[in-house]
Amino acid sequence: MATTQDVTAQPTGCPVDHHGYVPFDQHDPFPAYARLRAEEPVMFDERIGYWVVTRYDDIKAVFADWETFSSENAQAPVRERGPQAKQIMAEGGFTAYSGLSARIPPEHTRIREIVQREFTPRRYKVLEPFIRQNVDDLLDKMLARPERRADLVRDLAYDIPTITILTLLGADVSQIDTYKRWSDSRAAMTWGDLSDEEQVPHAHNLVEYWQECLALVARAHEQGGDNLIADLVRDQQAGAEITDHEIASIAYSLLFAGHETTTTLIANSLRVLLAHKDQWQALVDEPKKIKAAVEEVLRYSPSIVGWRRKALKDARIGGVDIPAGANVLLLMGSANRDEAHFADAEVFDIDRPNAREHLSFGFGIHYCLGNMLAKLQARIVLEQVAAKAPHLTLADPDGIDFRENLSFRVPVAVPVTWEA
Repeated sequence: MATTQDVTAQPTGCPVDHHGYVPFDQHDPFPAYARLRAEEPVMFDERIGYWVVTRYDDIKAVFADWETFSSENAQAPVRERGPQAKQIMAEGGFTAYSGLSARIPPEHTRIREIVQREFTPRRYKVLEPFIRQNVDDLLDKMLARPERRADLVRDLAYDIPTITILTLLGADVSQIDTYKRWSDSRAAMTWGDLSDEEQVPHAHNLVEYWQECLALVARAHEQGGDNLIADLVRDQQAGAEITDHEIASIAYSLLFAGHETTTTLIANSLRVLLAHKDQWQALVDEPKKIKAAVEEVLRYSPSIVGWRRKALKDARIGGVDIPAGANVLLLMGSANRDEAHFADAEVFDIDRPNAREHLSFGFGIHYCLGNMLAKLQARIVLEQVAAKAPHLTLADPDGIDFRENLSFRVPVAVPVTWEA
């Protein structure tokens, strides 16, 4: 596994087995997280060049202290781009930057205030019946299969948030597979561990992706429309301090984050609940429990298990000295199972009273702007599946695998069956 950062600050005595933690392996990282919390809650991992932080209080404190721990590396490639990929992206005019997550104040504050004015509950209310109809259509199509087998990722979770975010941004909803291909490339190029050769097709995809984001802004200037991009363009024309490049960067971020993590949230919600049949039955019997269940899924099996920060000055995390310039990986997937904050943290419990205190959406000034939309979609899916397909059964609960990635824990497939 390639080392991508300066490791001159590596402490002596770094554990040979890193307590079982394997940075890009997301199959079942939770036992390693538990060992790290107990034995070395702030560990330098020379394989990736990051200080790995695992306890709840430490991670929340780092998120809160944006002046010491900058978000500027949140979207930086974990593995440096190779010469071919760099050339492809330069020649293709790729200049995309983070929408919000890697920006710092005052720039972050300025852009977030403008976007937040348009990213409102009113938009969610308008979208809710549209989302519910999409869920019903996809679910009915799935349940009509004579073989009574399906993959909840491909057949349900894949399309719902993609259609939602494309509609929200005024993009072409007939191009779901294209946007998914671009998003897969963004995840692989930013948080993956690709060789120079493996990066080449993804570099071409990112050029196409960025050019489409620029085109969305250009079309909004020409044609207007009832969507978020058109709203931001109108704000700009009315005097708001936001550039076309910044609006395109918002599109670049939301077209990825607005569906990638929500697809995973939907898949994980059904995967985890169907693996806990008593709790799934409780939702079927009492649908009012679904909101709380979504929060517990976010705690127990989040879409994003790790996020990054950079120390701008010498600092301390959990009593450990962190040098200025060091990169820090915050394992929220570990924080969410910290027994010091969540009683019986390894137990999935939809009645957990403090489940909403999970850190899966971050904390502080960069708290996820789209959290309400993600939870709304997961809730609607669970409501409709509980009503229409309460007897779904996981076909191979122990055989579900997850994509290799530093930050995102994405199930490859969630096969299910049902009775006639």
